Amino acid sequence: MTQEMKPETLEHLRHISTATLTTAMFKRGFRNIFMQGVRLLGRLEANMVGPATTLRYIPAREDLDHIGVFADPAHPQRRAVETAKAGHVLVMDCRGNTSVASGGEILMTRLKVRGAAGMVTDGCLRDSGPIAKMEFPTFCAGPSAPLNLIAHHAVEIDGPIGCGGVAVFPGDIIVGDCDGVVVLPAALADEVAAEAAAQEHMEAFLLTRIEAGASLRGTYPPDDATRAAYEAWKAKS
Repeated sequence: MTQEMKPETLEHLRHISTATLTTAMFKRGFRNIFMQGVRLLGRLEANMVGPATTLRYIPAREDLDHIGVFADPAHPQRRAVETAKAGHVLVMDCRGNTSVASGGEILMTRLKVRGAAGMVTDGCLRDSGPIAKMEFPTFCAGPSAPLNLIAHHAVEIDGPIGCGGVAVFPGDIIVGDCDGVVVLPAALADEVAAEAAAQEHMEAFLLTRIEAGASLRGTYPPDDATRAAYEAWKAKS
């Protein structure tokens, strides 16, 4: 069962950069949580955040992957779209294959209407122009017109996958911003979000110092004097 995020964790993660999150996770020994080759399509008002619902593809086979399979409501791609929970992010493992699309405007619209928090694929999307204008966060490897059946056979929902070179387990917390997408183990999300929020609050202060002409030495990273100045600043803010 997916672990529910605390409201304060969700709020923090909507505004913390993926850059800060990767640093917080690096301190815990995690070096591979940022998806490679996966980027934002369109724009964001706030970070995409939600637990992962996963969909895994294997290479297509001609006798199985024909246009008629989409008439079956149990087809894993269609079922993933229809069953992903509100507030979740659908994450598709396309093995990094960018020769075809892994979805299009109609599927993204259905996810949006159903209340999904977003969609991530290390494959491509067709209808990329209209999708980029939607108020629905999508992250992909780029645009591609050919349909997914040419290269992809959907096999499993909510199993462990790889996406953008990162292991994703169902219920992992997915966070996406303008830099890309990170994956947080659900059990670490609360503590990492709290630490990262505190780090970004301090860095807002450090930035004011740098903008005022301070050198990096003693400022970034902060020495004891800078930390004391930060505590005084924080008390007033």
